[in-house]
Amino acid sequence: MESCSLPSNGMKNIKFRLIVMNFLQFAVWGAYLTCMGTYLAGHGLASKIGLFYSVQGIVSIFMPALMGIIADRWIPAQKTLGLCHLISGVAMIAAGFYGLQAGDTVQFGKLFALYTVGVAFYMPTLALSNSVAYNALDKAGLDTVKTFPPIRVFGTIGFIVSMWCVDLLGFQPTASQFLVSGCIGVVLAAYAFTLPMCPISTVGGKSFVDALGLRAFSLFKEKRMALFFIFSMFLGVSLQITNGFANPYITSFGDMPEFAGTFGVEHANILISLSQVSETLCILLIPFFLKRYGVKKVMLIAMFAWVLRFAFFGLGNPGGGVWLFVLSCIVYGVAFDFFNISGSLFVDKETDTGIRSSAQGLFFLMTNGIGATIGTLGAQAVINNYVYSQTDAVARTAGWQSSWYVFAAYALVIAIVFAIVFKYKHTPETSK
Repeated sequence: MESCSLPSNGMKNIKFRLIVMNFLQFAVWGAYLTCMGTYLAGHGLASKIGLFYSVQGIVSIFMPALMGIIADRWIPAQKTLGLCHLISGVAMIAAGFYGLQAGDTVQFGKLFALYTVGVAFYMPTLALSNSVAYNALDKAGLDTVKTFPPIRVFGTIGFIVSMWCVDLLGFQPTASQFLVSGCIGVVLAAYAFTLPMCPISTVGGKSFVDALGLRAFSLFKEKRMALFFIFSMFLGVSLQITNGFANPYITSFGDMPEFAGTFGVEHANILISLSQVSETLCILLIPFFLKRYGVKKVMLIAMFAWVLRFAFFGLGNPGGGVWLFVLSCIVYGVAFDFFNISGSLFVDKETDTGIRSSAQGLFFLMTNGIGATIGTLGAQAVINNYVYSQTDAVARTAGWQSSWYVFAAYALVIAIVFAIVFKYKHTPETSK
């Protein structure tokens, strides 16, 4: 994509404008991502939670690439960003209104269809917003490596603020969370059209094969890269499990008299938001750890952090064991950031410049696409077996704990096999 044409009078405030964009971008997601499971579980759709979260992975396989082609060739990126948010926002608002109108008689098919449209047009905006930011910063003569991370942090802040608002407004168990998400999306849609112009390509662009990142699959010919992408998919299985099931798990303790009314049960979203706070802080640790230990050890740290993330959830409760939930949230920052960011840097370093962008797309597809889809559907099957097959509150809690231990055991097996199979010798010369 060509660079944005940034007016001279906009150079001074471009950082602030991109901060606003990132704040709203992730506030859209934060309104429902961690509490949607609680709403679904409370309206007879507990067994469908995995389907709702797996849609994010399914559409991530093809929608970002398709919207990227449109932004490159026909509609400027900032306008494509705005149109995607408009369609997504309207669909989410419709889902919210339908859910509120239907009440306890909400039908899976109608809600799922509206939600799927919303997610299908939201997921491409994650990449589009980055493209708009990179181009604007580049045109302003700013170093994107140094300038963008502090701007991106405000995206996580927006996610947290949105989570807190939904929690404090009492929207966690209601379809109003979709209304909040949709309204923020519509606001961002209008705002996106005011962002610096990103001209479309006027010369022969990438082929359809290149745009979809298909040439990056040639990396599977290299044993080490093939193993890396395969393990990325296996670890990607863990990415959305707590987003989908942590909130309904914590709030389920409200069915037990000794935990009813505890802070965790009443404000699960605020408790879970500690994960995003940890994520923000752990980003700052990555350069040091990569330089000192190398990508293999850093990714092993992430894998064992996923083991602790799940195990602490299984051991904790919102009463005297709430400190274990807090520890789970703290290690989440290491689990998520050390895997996603160090993995992305490894791909950047190990691939040829000609397919570097496609390789990043392949990494996203393996983790957030295929891996996350398998993970949410698999987690749903485990939870259906251990939790939703039970009718007694105590038995359900025991089933939840067993489920978290299953997830922890899975992450442990992946970590051990990765340590044995993946060969990578770290030296100062090859570290980032």
